[in-house]
Amino acid sequence: MGALQQTRFQVSGMDCASCASKIDTAVRRLPGVSDVAVSVTTQAMTVHHDETTDLPALARKVSGLGYETVVANRVATKPLAQPSTCCGGHAHDDSHHDDHAHGDHDHGRNPAAAKAAAAASPGLHGHDHGPMSGPWWASDKGRLTLLCGGALVAAYAVGHLFPQFASEAFLVALLVGLVPIGRRAIMAALAGTPFSIEMLMTIAAIGAVVIDAGEEAAAVVFLFLVGELLEGVAASRARRSIQALSDLVPKTAFLDDNGATREVPADTLVPGNIIRIRPGDRIPADGDIISGESAIDEAPVTGESVPVRKTVNDAVFAGTVNGEGVLRVTVTAAAADNTIARVVRLVEEAQEAKAPTERFIDRFSRYYTPGVVVVAALVAILPPLLAGGSWSEWVYKGLAILLIGCPCALVISTPAAIAASLSAGARRGLLVKGGAVLEKLGTVDTVAFDKTGTLTEGRPVVTDIIAFTVEKSDVLRLAAALDAGSSHPLALAILARAEADGIAYPAAEASSALGGKGVTGMVGQQKLFFGSPRAASEIAALSAEQSGAIQLLNDDGKTVSVLVIDAQVAGAIAMRDEPRKDARQALAALKAGGIRTVMLTGDNSRVAEAVGRDLGIDVRAELMPEDKQTIVRELKAEGAIVAKVGDGINDAPALAAADIGIAIGGGTDVALETADAAILHGRIADVAALIDLSKRCMANIRQNIAVALGLKAVFLVTTVVGITGLWPAILADTGATVLVTINALRLLRVRA
Repeated sequence: MGALQQTRFQVSGMDCASCASKIDTAVRRLPGVSDVAVSVTTQAMTVHHDETTDLPALARKVSGLGYETVVANRVATKPLAQPSTCCGGHAHDDSHHDDHAHGDHDHGRNPAAAKAAAAASPGLHGHDHGPMSGPWWASDKGRLTLLCGGALVAAYAVGHLFPQFASEAFLVALLVGLVPIGRRAIMAALAGTPFSIEMLMTIAAIGAVVIDAGEEAAAVVFLFLVGELLEGVAASRARRSIQALSDLVPKTAFLDDNGATREVPADTLVPGNIIRIRPGDRIPADGDIISGESAIDEAPVTGESVPVRKTVNDAVFAGTVNGEGVLRVTVTAAAADNTIARVVRLVEEAQEAKAPTERFIDRFSRYYTPGVVVVAALVAILPPLLAGGSWSEWVYKGLAILLIGCPCALVISTPAAIAASLSAGARRGLLVKGGAVLEKLGTVDTVAFDKTGTLTEGRPVVTDIIAFTVEKSDVLRLAAALDAGSSHPLALAILARAEADGIAYPAAEASSALGGKGVTGMVGQQKLFFGSPRAASEIAALSAEQSGAIQLLNDDGKTVSVLVIDAQVAGAIAMRDEPRKDARQALAALKAGGIRTVMLTGDNSRVAEAVGRDLGIDVRAELMPEDKQTIVRELKAEGAIVAKVGDGINDAPALAAADIGIAIGGGTDVALETADAAILHGRIADVAALIDLSKRCMANIRQNIAVALGLKAVFLVTTVVGITGLWPAILADTGATVLVTINALRLLRVRA
């Protein structure tokens, strides 16, 4: 059994869902092709095929439809079996994630393959579906529109100066625009799409000439080209919204090379390289700080408005901006795998997957367009045959209905809104893996959160310092002396607090750790012990007052360590993994929106209940990973639509079991791969933002469908009763398409 291969193409010139549909239909008909995913926004096509597929012929087939096509790369993925379908099945079908391996994108483009494919599918210079990367008037589509408009103006001039040649002049003006349209219509029909907008346009224009409406036909063709041009401009804007993310990463970096610094291309950096980042520079790669301290502006990547203070051992991300300090950073990810590249990759893959609504519209349009052709034919033929109507009048009305019935606005209503929403979310650090996930998010009524690293910061901090026989500063100073050099999370919390309070601590002598109890040592002539209350009580008796104070702290879910000086209890320090700053407010916002929240944690009940009380959330504690998964399934069995939010490997089973799995923060690779969505910068409020993004997207889709069908219904009636004709008909189509696209682009406006 052969290997199923995946080849990715760059397809320039697509500007609407009809373009993608024609390409999809044509490629699926080729031998050996098992699945196709086409993204208008990213101008990409991913083809799953076996070794029998003729890739140069495939590229020529797409180029024949009017789209410049080159191979981006080719990857063998798995034994040939049941083809994966990104568009169908359950939202958690992992085949989509497997098929889009990290190495399958343009970052690893094969120059030889691209060159060979380019030779097989030469660029269609002068073709009206060329790429639109520059100003609109410099594009092939823009030039064709201007040429057609110029020909139309010239025809009007000839008709005014030489009326006897008016018909011929308008016929020439018509052919300037209609020949490329007709060529695309024929190629689309041969490739399996007979009822394309180009075919409808061609039939209507030829019919108008037959009934001596050539002047109007020429104007309608020009208006059609203007509408297509506007679609291209809008599509280019949507593409730029995600391409702008890639532009955040600088092109060069300053590499430390044996003590010398030299400038190198950023995409040549590999893990282990050490780079120097100057104040004000964008960071060229993901990495860990090895020297220096600075405030990092992460707003370009995460949307976080306040710069984050970072120092040695802290992680930094490509595309963020260094503040005032010089940093030396060890690179941890190659250019193809840095934060920005991963965001772009996930958005590209998401935009290639269709939402249920989009799939329904696609199926509907397959019957809708032939139905419109039938209705138009009946309107043109029946009244003259049955009621003695004028053939020219009713054929004219039939041709107008043919244009009104074009499904472009309807077909683009869903993918335009989804693409804009995915791009807007990515710019805020909200990643959604496909339209199906985006659509489902808006229906969530229950959110299950992990505790450590999700609702909480993931690291303990000092919350209370209690002095019994010495000053609080002395308690902290001596505890820090004993913990100096330790990597234990509790020790790091104490050392961080001492540094924050500006407390200098001496070096402890003869220090040693007592497993499960604490640490002992000498500072000056003082013999010290710092550890658990139970171990401390074995050295010095705790009074009732002291035990009561420690118990109150324990009841709040805090871990308490007791300081003993020369066999006398001197003080205590309480620590806890504190909730994220926005957690309480974010959970309250979810509840206000009618969404139930619950905490699922493996932590002990005392600590979990204390955090739960602080945040006002239901708690299920002391759970194993499989227990979390079971609870999620139980919630679903009760009829709930469940989103699970977590950041660790132990969350992966529950993330997969939930209707929607959301990875939060940096997360682990396992969590990110298992999840359906990701929140890059760890704000709990962004869970509500994801749900809101989904609801706004679905509202936009409903508006788009209403505009697309509403305008067609109005103009259908007015055309039949004789109020409107061909001009308003094409305006009803192109106008609706432009309105729908502009409405979808409103979603690109990022909400804070």
